Amino acid sequence: MKIISLAISKKKATRKQVINEALLIKNHGIKGDAHAGNWHRQVSFLSSESIEVARRMGLDVSFGDFAENIATEGIDWKTMPIGTRVKLGDSAFVEITQIGKECHTKCAIYYKAGDCIMPKEGVFAKVLEGGTIQCGDKIEILPPEH
Repeated sequence: MKIISLAISKKKATRKQVINEALLIKNHGIKGDAHAGNWHRQVSFLSSESIEVARRMGLDVSFGDFAENIATEGIDWKTMPIGTRVKLGDSAFVEITQIGKECHTKCAIYYKAGDCIMPKEGVFAKVLEGGTIQCGDKIEILPPEH
C-alpha cells in the first residue's frame, strides 16, 4: 500500500494539479489546497485502481482529475470504517471521517470527465499529525484504538 499521486488546487470543485510532495498540517490539511481548513474533509483519498476503472470505461482522466488529494495503490478506501487511522509516510497520521459525498451540482470535474467517482468512492480524512509526504511513501492502516 503506497501513495501513487499527490495533488492540490487553489479552488474547490476543480481538478487538482499533481505535485511531487505535500506538507500535511495538523487539524488543517495539505498546505496550499483549497479544501484545507478546520473541518472534517481536510484531505481526500481515491484508489488508483478506481481511476484505472474509469479509464477503461472510456473516460480521459488522470491523477487529480477527480479532485483527490492522494491517490493510492492497494487500498479499497470505500470499505474503510469511519474512524480508521492511517499512517502516511514516516510521520503523518490521518483519521477517516467520511466515505463518499453528496454532489449537489455537477462540477467542472463531471463535465470534463463525463462522470465523477468521488461521490461513491472518495474518502475524506482529518489530519491528526502533520508531516511531509511524497509519491511512493508507504501507507499503513492502523489497528483500532480501544
